[in-house]
Amino acid sequence: MGGRWEFWIDRGGTFTDIVARRPDGRLVARKLLSENPAAYRDAAVAGIRLLLGLGPAEKIPAERIASVRLGTTVATNALLERKGEPTVLVITRGFGDALRIAYQNRPRIFDRRILLPEVLYQRVIEAGERVGAHGEILTPLDEDAVTAELKKACADGFKAAAVVCMHGYRYPDHEKRIGDIARAAGFTQVSESHRTSPLMKLVSRGDTTVVDAYLSPILQRYVTEVARELQGVRLLFMQSNGGLTDAASFRGKDSILSGPAGGIVGMARTAAEAGFTRVIGFDMGGTSTDVSHFAGEFEREYETQVAGVRMRAPMLSIHTVAAGGGSVLHFDGSRYRAGPDSAGAAPGPACYRRGGPLTVTDANVLLGRIQPDHFPNVFGECGDQPLDAAITETLFTGLSEQITEATGDTRGPEEVAAGFVEIAVANMANAIKKISVQRGYDVTEYLLNVFGGAGGQHACAVADALGMTRVLIHPLAGVLSAYGIGLADIIAMREQAVAARWSTTPAPRSRRRACPPGRSPSCTGRTCATRAPTPRSSSRSARSRT
Repeated sequence: MGGRWEFWIDRGGTFTDIVARRPDGRLVARKLLSENPAAYRDAAVAGIRLLLGLGPAEKIPAERIASVRLGTTVATNALLERKGEPTVLVITRGFGDALRIAYQNRPRIFDRRILLPEVLYQRVIEAGERVGAHGEILTPLDEDAVTAELKKACADGFKAAAVVCMHGYRYPDHEKRIGDIARAAGFTQVSESHRTSPLMKLVSRGDTTVVDAYLSPILQRYVTEVARELQGVRLLFMQSNGGLTDAASFRGKDSILSGPAGGIVGMARTAAEAGFTRVIGFDMGGTSTDVSHFAGEFEREYETQVAGVRMRAPMLSIHTVAAGGGSVLHFDGSRYRAGPDSAGAAPGPACYRRGGPLTVTDANVLLGRIQPDHFPNVFGECGDQPLDAAITETLFTGLSEQITEATGDTRGPEEVAAGFVEIAVANMANAIKKISVQRGYDVTEYLLNVFGGAGGQHACAVADALGMTRVLIHPLAGVLSAYGIGLADIIAMREQAVAARWSTTPAPRSRRRACPPGRSPSCTGRTCATRAPTPRSSSRSARSRT
C-alpha cells in the first residue's frame, strides 16, 4: 500500500485488539482496555497513536495511513443495555400494536406469566393511510395529521423515526412522503421500511426498521467521532454479514455482530491456509464466547433474534454463550456458578487492580495458566502496571474458607479455582454441541480453531470434553477477530422481494436481472444475481450479493 500503515481493529466488550501492517509488511499486534477514561477517550484511536509513536494530543497524520478497518460493539452494547436513540414508530392506522403482538410465539408454553420482549420504540403514531396488496389506494395519506403528530414528537425530544406502512415494501410512496415530512419536522434519523428491509411480512420488516432507527444514531455518532480523529484516512467497517463497508453505508441493523464476524472470517481463512475445510470456531473473549460452524462456506442467518429483539438482516451464524474470561464467579451457599454476568473492562477481574470481583481470568491466574510477567502491563491508574496476582490469591483464599464454612468441603483455593474453570468449560462445550452435534455433524471429525484473548487457556479442556483430536492456535489467535477484519472482503448484500405467478413451467435455478431503482438506498440499477421463484410459493424474497 505504498509504504503506509494499515490498521485492523476489533473493539470488544473488554479489550480492543489491534493488528497493524507496518510499511515494511510486518504485522504487529496490540491490546488495550476498551474503556479506560483516565488514559484515553477511544481505545481504537489510542492504539493507532501508540503504534505510530504519537502523543495523546498529537494529530494523526493521514498521509502515513493507507486504511483503517474497524469492527465495533457500540451498537451491540446499546441494544443489550437499551441505550439507543428514543424512537417513534409511524405505522398504518389500526396496526399500532402489530409489532408488540407480533407472532404470539410462546417458546415456554407452560409459563403462566408470559413476558413479552421489550419493544424499542417509545411512541407510536398511527398514520391515516392504507395501500392495498395490489397498489390501490384504499385510504389517502392524511399528511396534515401526520405532520402535526411528528412535530409534536420532535418538540418532545424525539429525533429518530421508523416508518412502516402496510405493503410499503412494494408500494413505497406513502412511506417516502412520511419520511420527507419527518425530516422536515426535524428528525435527524428516519428509517423507512422499503429501504431498510424491502421484503414482505409487516412484523419482521417493521422490527428491522425500528432496530435501524434505534441504533443508527448511536453508531453514527461513534463513526463521526472516529472519523474526526482520522481525517483524510479511508475508514471501513465490519458488518454482521462478514463483509466490509464504508462509513457512510454502515447501518445499525448491519452492525450487531460487527466484531464476532471478523473472527469467523479469520477462523475460516487461517484454517484453510493450514489445509482444513471443516472447522469449529471457538472465540473466547472477556465477556462471552462465540462458537461457529464452517464446512467450506460461511453460514448466514437472515432472520434472527438478538437480545430479545427480532430483526431480518443477513448475519453470519454465531452462537454466543455468556462464558468469558470476565465471567463472575459465584457461590450461593451450595453450588458454584460461572456467569452469566461479566466484570467487563470496568472494573474488570479482581487482578485488574480496579476492585473487581473474582472471575474466570482470576482462576487462571491462580492456577498459573496466566503469567503476569507475560501479560500486557495495561492496568492500574496510569495503565502501565501488571496483573495483581496477590489480590487474586487473597480473594480465593477467602472464598475457599467461605465454602468450607457453608458446606464442610475443605478444598483449597487452587481446587476451588479449578472447579470454577471446569464449569466454564462445560458451558462452552455445550455451546459447541448445539451448533454441531444437535444439527447432525460429527464434531470429532472437525478442527477446533481456538482464538480470542482467553481461548488458548481452555482449548485442550474444551477439545477433550468434545472428543476432538485436532486444535489450531494461530500465532495471532489472541487478536484473530482483528486479523480477520483485515482479511475480509468489501461486500454489499441487497434484498429484494420478488412476486410472480405460479407456473408449471420449470424455472431456471438462477437468472440475471436488473435491480429496480428506488427499492434500496444503495441499489443503482446494476445487474445482480437473484434466485428465481420456485413453484412452491407465489412469492418469495430473493437475496443478492454484489
